[in-house]
Amino acid sequence: MRIIRGKYKSKRIQAPTRLPVRPTTDFAKEALFNILENLIEITHLKVLDLFCGIGSISFEFASRGATDILAIDKNFGCIRFVFETSRDLEMKAIRTYKADAFKFVHKTDEKFDLVFADPPYDLSNLNEVPNQVFSADILHDKAWLIVEHPSTVDFSKHNKFVMHKNYSAVNFSFFQN
Repeated sequence: MRIIRGKYKSKRIQAPTRLPVRPTTDFAKEALFNILENLIEITHLKVLDLFCGIGSISFEFASRGATDILAIDKNFGCIRFVFETSRDLEMKAIRTYKADAFKFVHKTDEKFDLVFADPPYDLSNLNEVPNQVFSADILHDKAWLIVEHPSTVDFSKHNKFVMHKNYSAVNFSFFQN
């Protein structure tokens, strides 16, 4: 995995192979951030990275100047990797927390400018991600939710759905509060 742009541009990060992750491809990540840079100002964003895996999205946000990034995953190995890597790179904006994403969103009292969720594609209740996030009331007004998902999932009927983008096997659905 590599960081595409910003302070850590071209930095390669090697994650342990034993972690149960499916990192967002560099191609899809670059396309996602090109869209985001046309929608919002990334600097000073407060971001929640749900199902963060090895932290590819968190690292990219930190590199581009987001000031507060909370990376959540229930796998201790993933959280440890993100914590250690962000510490080693001195990415002070990244905080990590080991938790079930659905439980976390309903327990936190924090609000975010952007929530990125990359659940396992085989998650039985993947269709519930937008409803869980919006019902938890963790987004500021006009904040964004982006869900990465397989092509078999269609969120276009959701009342807060804005757009869908496809990059090979990677799909992003965008929602706005």
